[in-house]
Parts: sequence; C-alpha cells; structure tokens
Amino acid sequence: GVAEIARLATRLGGEPQTLSGLSGLGDLILTCTGDLSRNRSVGLRLGCGERLPDIAASMKEVAEGVHNTRSVRDLARSVAVEMPITEEMYKLLYENKAPRQVVIDLMTRGLKREAD
Repeated sequence: GVAEIARLATRLGGEPQTLSGLSGLGDLILTCTGDLSRNRSVGLRLGCGERLPDIAASMKEVAEGVHNTRSVRDLARSVAVEMPITEEMYKLLYENKAPRQVVIDLMTRGLKREAD
C-alpha cells in the first residue's frame, strides 16, 4: 500500500519521504488499526459478508476511504500509475468482488519491485 501511494505521489510531483511522517504512514496505520476508524469498520464488515449499501445505510458518519478509493483509482489511471491494491479495493467496494478473491488475486500476482 505504501509503495503504491508513494508512486502516485511521486508521479504528481510529491516527495516520497513526505509519506513516511505522521500525516502519511501514521495516518495510514491509524486508519487501518484504530478501533474508532470508520474505514476499518467498513472493511471488517465487508470481510464478514455485509454489502456496502447496507453498511453505508447503517452509518451515521462517512467512511472517507470508500469515496476516496474511486477518486484515487481514477487519478492513478489518468497518470498511468499501477496501484493493484487500490484496483482490488475498488472491485470489492463497487463491483461486489468477494473479499477472499481480492486477497487471493493480490497474493498470487507476479512478483515486481515495489520501488524503482
């Protein structure tokens, strides 16, 4: 995840080391592991078999990552940056791809360098 975020940031003129600070890696870790993270909550519920429309209807607040996934995917495609995790999350969220299949497809991809 961090490598593909860094590739996109670099392509857009950012410095990859910026992402290693609290506003980059720190935020990513917290959103993935924090008990109060709405994004994590959505992910856990998707993993248990709930569908996104049902999850969204039951939430009082917005899980920004759901909407950001579409925007980041579109942006990455527009600047030709490969983001396999983002692509798979898009398929999970918007194309109803099964969570188990997302993991299988990510884990069985051909090996590539994470950074240039």
